[in-house]
Amino acid sequence: MRVMAINGSPRKGWNTDMLLKNVLDGAASLGAETEMVYLYDLRFRGCVSCMSCKLKDNKNLGRCVLKDELTPFLENAR
Repeated sequence: MRVMAINGSPRKGWNTDMLLKNVLDGAASLGAETEMVYLYDLRFRGCVSCMSCKLKDNKNLGRCVLKDELTPFLENAR
């Protein structure tokens, strides 16, 4: 089993970070592979409404065509 915690807080070491670390520690104690992702460490852009991910005959259906530091994280999360 894999457990990925996504921390969107800009403050490492504070409440959200500590809670997520406790969750990951609990999962790891049961044999899970764990990973913490800090969104504030990644450079990414929001949706630009290009609609490429919505085109039915497009190979990118359901996937963003913008490539940034969030892309590998999203691929790993699938």
